[in-house]
Amino acid sequence: MTELKFAFLEEPPFCFTGASGEVSGCDVKLARRLGDMLGLASFSPIETEFAELLPGLVAGRWTMTTGLFVSEERKQLVDFTRPIWALQDGLLVAKDNPRGFRGYQSIAENQKALIGVITDQVQHLTALHNGIAPEQVRMFATQADAAQAVADGTVHAYASVAMAHRGYLAQRPDMPLGFVEIPPIEKQPSAGAFAIAKGNSALLRHIDSCLGELLGSDWHRQMMARYGFSDSDIDRVV
Repeated sequence: MTELKFAFLEEPPFCFTGASGEVSGCDVKLARRLGDMLGLASFSPIETEFAELLPGLVAGRWTMTTGLFVSEERKQLVDFTRPIWALQDGLLVAKDNPRGFRGYQSIAENQKALIGVITDQVQHLTALHNGIAPEQVRMFATQADAAQAVADGTVHAYASVAMAHRGYLAQRPDMPLGFVEIPPIEKQPSAGAFAIAKGNSALLRHIDSCLGELLGSDWHRQMMARYGFSDSDIDRVV
């Protein structure tokens, strides 16, 4: 293998395309560094939608995906590297949170409230486990679609990673949106990792070895700080 094909989503601060067309973000920077350490000649970011990340990996369309929450269901399909972050969920809501949402359970208490989730993301099940009725859930393909639905009032909240909401708002300060962090009593921070196709055990070992050197290093802490991560965020996975 001479090329690292990296599947990504438009989801700052993890992955995003800048004004010049360059793909950046903390997951992208870490993946590029891994490619260099593995001695690969090129790094090719490939944009896709969330629902295509794992099917595309299984089909061989890319080598590795951006970080995903690790679950037993997903581990049946693909292999995961060691965790690269462990993060809390959050809700993207209308500016100033007019409905007073405090987390998933406060949405469940309001039977007229609608919540948006990205198709196949773990927040869908988390919402249901916290009492939100299936008919309160609306599915979207991308972060941008779900965020726009909140801005338009089509849904009243959008559940994803709190850090992703922060990243989105930082890039779009003009959007009439805010966010609420999910309390730990409803959901503890969860680990995310790069995914690779099964049958690549040698590649997985090499990647994990490189991650062992990188995670928590000065380079890693400085890079992650540029995207809004604290030392305590990093210490969860070191």
